[in-house]
Amino acid sequence: MTESVARPRVEGDREAEILEATLDVLVEVGYDRLTLDAVASRAKASKATLYRRWNGKAALVVDALVHDKGPAPEAPDTGSLREDLREAYCGLGGMATPRQAALFGSILTATTTDPEFAEVFRRDVVGPRLAVSRSIWDRAVARGEVSPDADLQVLEPALAGILMHRVHLLGELPTPELVTRVIDAVLLPAATRPGSPRQHQKDPHD
Repeated sequence: MTESVARPRVEGDREAEILEATLDVLVEVGYDRLTLDAVASRAKASKATLYRRWNGKAALVVDALVHDKGPAPEAPDTGSLREDLREAYCGLGGMATPRQAALFGSILTATTTDPEFAEVFRRDVVGPRLAVSRSIWDRAVARGEVSPDADLQVLEPALAGILMHRVHLLGELPTPELVTRVIDAVLLPAATRPGSPRQHQKDPHD
């Protein structure tokens, strides 16, 4: 019986070089036109080397995006919903940089056209960030800062959605001042307002 030979792992500095090359190619050509051949050429590696570590383009690109963002930070716990949100979105890793905006723009179409990529992206890139946001809101609810009628499914992703709109549709990077304005003008009033419009809507099944 022939013994299987373990394939060498791609790790450490070499892995980081390949992931950085992936990000560079992604910004230049977008997800749809990115190929492992192009990444291998940029990283001065063989395509076989890439396949030793990644089983395809989706896995490679998602790993590169995770590498770029770094690990999801711990949810801040300042004792205040307002300050937790400000710290999460104005602190290190919370604000979009021009490079991060370009990276996200390059994969936006793929999230709707490539189910394999979309699934891994939402799990590994979006999921940890959503967990941070959820922790912030859960603590605010426990402290009694949020109205029992507040629609958390709408409120939790609202700040990120507004900021993404500014970046990708209006072409401006969010500033700490803008983040604070959105929190004060939109999120806090919605979170603390007694009563909910959906409470007063007639149920179509009645």
